[in-house]
Amino acid sequence: MSVAAPVPVSAAVLVWARKESGYALERAAEKLAVKPERLVEWESGGRQPTMRQIETLAKVYHRPLSLFFQPKPPALPPLAAEYRRLPGIVPGEETPELRLAVRKMSTRRETMLQLLVELGESTPVFDLLAHLSESPATVAERLRTALAVSPDDQRNWANEWQAWAAWRTAVERVGVLVFQFPKVPLAEARGLSLLRTPLPVAAVNPKEIPESRAFTLIHEVVHLMLAAGKEEAPAAIEGRDNDAWAAVERFAEETASHTLVPEPMLAQEIRAGGFPRSGWDIGDVRGLARRLKITPLAMATRLRASGYFGWDHYQSWRKGWESFVATLKPKTGGFAHPVDLTLGRAGRPFTQTVLEALSTNRITVVSAAHYLDLKAEHFEELKGALINRPGAGGDDE
Repeated sequence: MSVAAPVPVSAAVLVWARKESGYALERAAEKLAVKPERLVEWESGGRQPTMRQIETLAKVYHRPLSLFFQPKPPALPPLAAEYRRLPGIVPGEETPELRLAVRKMSTRRETMLQLLVELGESTPVFDLLAHLSESPATVAERLRTALAVSPDDQRNWANEWQAWAAWRTAVERVGVLVFQFPKVPLAEARGLSLLRTPLPVAAVNPKEIPESRAFTLIHEVVHLMLAAGKEEAPAAIEGRDNDAWAAVERFAEETASHTLVPEPMLAQEIRAGGFPRSGWDIGDVRGLARRLKITPLAMATRLRASGYFGWDHYQSWRKGWESFVATLKPKTGGFAHPVDLTLGRAGRPFTQTVLEALSTNRITVVSAAHYLDLKAEHFEELKGALINRPGAGGDDE
């Protein structure tokens, strides 16, 4: 029986590829289906992997095969120089899933910029600013005006999926790329933003229920506004202590809640629905939240901000809500069509730009399939979805 020949590779490249992908040695060995001792041998140069093993390394680390034949690791800026500070995430110690998600979204943004140049099209400008010295309500009014979502629009949405699609489209119109990042646990990140210009990115974890996605999305847009106003910096250089950063997060949360439900709209809906001025129970909050297509918890937070809830009542209500949620059966996910997955992850502006570049022979079918993470056999259906299904792309796995 012949034994596969070892292939000479740089040990430094192997170490870099593993660490840059976020893998501890033991977990990497498990993913590669080798013993940790064998991986140590490769990374120390004491032993060389075979060609098949190098292909496995490339697949597990999500790196091009050519990387492993370079004499030394590439010089790349840290990922944390791109995304905003995230609660509980130490820059440089992100999980492999989060690191891969950030890399993919960053690459998608760079691809979009390059294709716009190729097509001779102008790059959308995001010009909304926010300062921490302003009131959240003032910033929210400016953002809601820019998004051009009217109270009647919001009341007339048929369901939470239509609401999510509408908020996403509104954000995309103001020069923000909206992506979704699957395979990252909600406990790690519900949303994130890439503080890059032009074309900053606001991203939402598709494990969020539709009613929560709108709040998460607007929350990330507020962070983009703060970054544009020089009020915050990427995670790699954001220097605030935890208490100071918590204040920034509270500002973004309150601004997002005022954006989704402005004060006049809140008062009008409470009157129209015959809701109480005080003593709100779970049923009351659920009813009002259902009218405005947001989560009951977000609605309770909004009510507290406007004085309908005292702090003690809010704390008591929240405990009751958490107990109620614990009694609910989790929803099981269904099969998502590849076209919907592409639209959900990449968004309509990016998808349209790739297809336009393909139709004008600026890129090949192979490149388009790579950019969209979609087989070419689905391209015609994707084109049809962009035209005939304005709400497509709401879900992901």
